[in-house]
Amino acid sequence: MSLNAQTYPNLRLYVRDDCSPTVPFETVKALVEQCITAFPFTIERNGRNLGSNKTFERLTMEAEGDYFAYCDQDDIWMPEKLSVSEAQIGSAGLLCGDVIPIDANGRKLAGSITKLRPRIVFKEGAGLDGSLIYRNFVIGCTMLIRSDIAKAAVPFAQSMVHDHYLAWFCAQENEIAVAKQPLLYYRQHEGNQTGVLTNVVTKQDYLDYHLGEFLSRISELSERSDSEALHQAAAWARARCDNAARKRGAVRRLWAMRCVNITTTLFEIVGLRLPEPLFQWAIRLIRSGKL
Repeated sequence: MSLNAQTYPNLRLYVRDDCSPTVPFETVKALVEQCITAFPFTIERNGRNLGSNKTFERLTMEAEGDYFAYCDQDDIWMPEKLSVSEAQIGSAGLLCGDVIPIDANGRKLAGSITKLRPRIVFKEGAGLDGSLIYRNFVIGCTMLIRSDIAKAAVPFAQSMVHDHYLAWFCAQENEIAVAKQPLLYYRQHEGNQTGVLTNVVTKQDYLDYHLGEFLSRISELSERSDSEALHQAAAWARARCDNAARKRGAVRRLWAMRCVNITTTLFEIVGLRLPEPLFQWAIRLIRSGKL
């Protein structure tokens, strides 16, 4: 319902059901028709489940307009969210911002997402593509992006969540702006797609999901760009793999590249040599924000 209350003029909504196995398309369509009455919308259904990245990619190809804003289904947008975003984006290619986290019942958890996820550091300006290789600060539901940039980014990288990839793609040649205030309430629950060390419990999980994901990201981005930052990231990735495999001289080589990401470098030099119970304890501390 918060979408229907937006003050932004000339708004159009594009909805795509990702072939939900639990909710019939007719039910989804009826709910959209009931909730969205202030502006036009289109609603389609994928022929099969594609996942969020491919679904957002299809929506990006289908949509029209000067700017695109990507919407998560369970957040609450403030009425002025889109109007303020357009007013503040200026000459930047993309605007993002902070959010007010709430729980599944709508209870406020903090005044900023950084209180729950201290590793999030919002950055703005030009030349941010290098840092975005390693860590994303763009929360997808806060994003307003120029449509020409979003369409040029198709096909989306499948090794990154759509907001992370779009931020990296945009930052190669455009500035990123940060909104001056939170413009939505961000619902936190067990079903959130992103989080710190998602799916990681054991050392093998860390290697498969965390390090493996980074290797896939570097490989895919390197097919789309030939930047020095990506070459450095690839060298760091090789050093991380050698360290994980306990190759001779790997610690020295990885430590020599610590400037790339000192936190991860230190954790992998020390953490991957901890006994499994201590490693799992450290992962729990990291996921809780205590380490």
